[in-house]
Amino acid sequence: MELRPLVMCFALCVVYATSKPTEKKERVHHDEPLSNRDHVDMENFDYDHEAFLGQEEAKTFDQLTPEESKERLGMLVERIDDDKDGYVTVEEMKKWIKHAQKKWIYDDVDRQWKSHDLNGDDVVSWEEYKNATYGYILDDPDPDDGFSYRQMMARDERRFKMADQDNDLKANKEEFTAFLHPEEYDHMKDIVVLETMEDIDKNADGLIDLDEYIGDMYNQEGDASEPEWVKTEREQFTEFRDKNKDGKMDKEETRDWILPSDYDHADAEAKHLVYESDVDKDGRLTKAEIVDKYDLFVGSQATDFGEALTRHDEF
Repeated sequence: MELRPLVMCFALCVVYATSKPTEKKERVHHDEPLSNRDHVDMENFDYDHEAFLGQEEAKTFDQLTPEESKERLGMLVERIDDDKDGYVTVEEMKKWIKHAQKKWIYDDVDRQWKSHDLNGDDVVSWEEYKNATYGYILDDPDPDDGFSYRQMMARDERRFKMADQDNDLKANKEEFTAFLHPEEYDHMKDIVVLETMEDIDKNADGLIDLDEYIGDMYNQEGDASEPEWVKTEREQFTEFRDKNKDGKMDKEETRDWILPSDYDHADAEAKHLVYESDVDKDGRLTKAEIVDKYDLFVGSQATDFGEALTRHDEF
């Protein structure tokens, strides 16, 4: 029961020890790129492999024979086809790519699931989560920092109820994922904005003024000269963040800041994969169309060997 406060204390010490006044705190949630490879299909399909499979799984496929690679790809197609109608649509492809790219999130949820589903009934109730995370407060009538931890517990309960879409105070795996990683779910975006505003809004007026905005990301600590990026952020606030020019950011302006409408890489890649593989041009893919074009979707020893030859020739 003592694990959480120890971890938090350690984390705070690390932040204090390693943070510098000139370091910028990042509040904006951006989608990560699907791959760090260049997307040049005329040379190789490395970008597509990592976009479709995720970086680690793409490496696994590179070790398979073409026959093994096709067989495993065929098995994946059956998982991608959500409605089991025998076709993979752009939306189904997009959903799969997003899932493959977020594997680290699902791994994190799996780890936490094991420590919070205490009775093994395949749901995590609020009571289970509360007892596992804040049990030491409930057991101690006057714990150190009890007030701040009770605030954290109330905040967690509010977020848990937002993630709990059927309102039974029990989270299935998907609801628990939304609770732990709310920025990944549209119906949780409001809670992300609210929690961010509560963190920054020091005078509790429900708005973020310029001093609060800068104060959240920069601690001057007696240094009279501001770094150049702080001056740039002041200009960003005045010219772009504060859209209605009232000197403060409201909920919608804060949402536009921390949850920008980025270019949808997964949507673009899904359309690209479907277009390149859709032999009969009906806007959807059969299992045969995908497997026939297997080298676009996944690697194998053959493609890996081919790239090695290309690199050798260049050398």
